[in-house]
Amino acid sequence: MAPIKLGILGAGIMGERLLRAALEHAADSVAISGIWDPAEAAMARLAALPAVPRAESAAQVIAGCDCVYIASPPATHLAHMQAALAAGKAIFCEKPLAVDVAEARQFLAAAAGQRAAVNFPMASSFAVDALKGWLAEGAVGTPRTLDIEVAFKTWPRAWQHDAAAWLDRPEQGGFTREVVSHFLFLTLRLAGPFTLGARFAAFPEAGRSERAIRAQLTAGNVPVTLTGSIGTTAQDDLNRWTLHGSAGAIRLRDWSNAERLGPDGSWQPVPNALPHETTRPLVLRRQLEGVAAMTRGAAHPLATLAEAFAVQETVEAILAAR
Repeated sequence: MAPIKLGILGAGIMGERLLRAALEHAADSVAISGIWDPAEAAMARLAALPAVPRAESAAQVIAGCDCVYIASPPATHLAHMQAALAAGKAIFCEKPLAVDVAEARQFLAAAAGQRAAVNFPMASSFAVDALKGWLAEGAVGTPRTLDIEVAFKTWPRAWQHDAAAWLDRPEQGGFTREVVSHFLFLTLRLAGPFTLGARFAAFPEAGRSERAIRAQLTAGNVPVTLTGSIGTTAQDDLNRWTLHGSAGAIRLRDWSNAERLGPDGSWQPVPNALPHETTRPLVLRRQLEGVAAMTRGAAHPLATLAEAFAVQETVEAILAAR
């Protein structure tokens, strides 16, 4: 089966990361038909990849592809998705669907039944596969509590400073939208739909994104405690998703480390675990295999628009609790 033609809108960190994964690991699933970014510097950087067609506009990218990957800043997502759907193309978008929740809800209704998915890589994570396996084996027993903790030395993270103009603004950025959303998606998939309780978000610096959050949720029947903060760790990026139950506990640590609580009270990693830097392109390859399947109208594991909207609604409700 021939690869599907994938166009890319946005040549920033995420756009280039998925582009390289497509070229180096998923050429049998997708062929890059074009890429465009309004920033001249971003397009100039792509000259190092002469095999990648550089388009002159978003419309040119959409016209030449089977599926468009939208990796531009959040405020542009909605217009690009609407243009892609109007052209009859499949959509693979970064979260969120739109900056405004009401507009995202309207788009969700308008896009019902269309070929569309959102890029939550945990849908294709090897570590998450391990968590699912342990749950199926009964390693947790009856789930009792779930704790989600994220913390950062600085925000944006060191490798994101080029995007600070929007990543550290309250309108589009912040770690709750950028990072916590991934763990809420994981919670939705493994524990069930959300009910949001008490929540708090701190915005102590005018014009900048949040510096701390706290929230209580219920996912399915499981109580969830969520905390996030900046300047409380020496790590660039610390995150833990920990599920405790009647028979034991499992967790996902630092994106790609699946661990199970042993009888001696120590956390034991999944056998043959690989570092995050090694697994990331392999996870993106699985995501791109899902993109190809979605574009052809076949079954796929990717995050649906409805799942992405449920995550977005919860994120924005937390951030509104100032």
